[in-house]
Amino acid sequence: MAKQKRDAKVTKAKIIQNAMKLFSQKGYDATTADDIARESDVNKALIYYYFKNKAGLYANVMSGLFLAIREEIAEADKCCDNPFGELKAFIDTYARYAKKEPFFPALLLRELSDNGAHIPDMMFVSMLNLFSLLSDILKRGEAQGIFKKSTPMIIHFMILGTINLLVTTGPLRKKAMEVDVTLDTCSECSIDEIAQTLYTNIKQILEVPNNAKNITCA
Repeated sequence: MAKQKRDAKVTKAKIIQNAMKLFSQKGYDATTADDIARESDVNKALIYYYFKNKAGLYANVMSGLFLAIREEIAEADKCCDNPFGELKAFIDTYARYAKKEPFFPALLLRELSDNGAHIPDMMFVSMLNLFSLLSDILKRGEAQGIFKKSTPMIIHFMILGTINLLVTTGPLRKKAMEVDVTLDTCSECSIDEIAQTLYTNIKQILEVPNNAKNITCA
């Protein structure tokens, strides 16, 4: 019987998905090409054929994730005609993306803890592009007199840091509540509840009193 031809697109997607999982669980340095090949049920040589080396695969994984979230946020912002709506769209979209791609928050937290040791130039640009989306929203709000002057990077880390930590610490927060039921660890919070709470608190920080309009996307 003739050997069935491998679907390159499907195989590459499987390798990327498994690499994403292993990188998020073990970190870049501890994950080997052999690990990824074994998890993906492919020959290690095929990984090198598609991605050249482990660094190339990692760059493909991370750049793809950042490109996807940036495109989703940019698309969501199109429905809004004011900075408050754009801010809410940014938070909601990032939160839902982090929930949909749970390996992404873990990968990003690992990379930040390593001071970006494995960030290729392409990925660094993608990270900056994501930050620039939020920075532009904040600048428009200030220009319209409805946002106070702020430090965009701090607001950026408030959003990404909060969501990333809440997504990655789900099991720990549930365990903490089981130990002490009086603790409110947000273990049952949905991602939409988390996003809404985050938006409400950041809105209170940014809004100019008596001159703010809380208009959100439909």
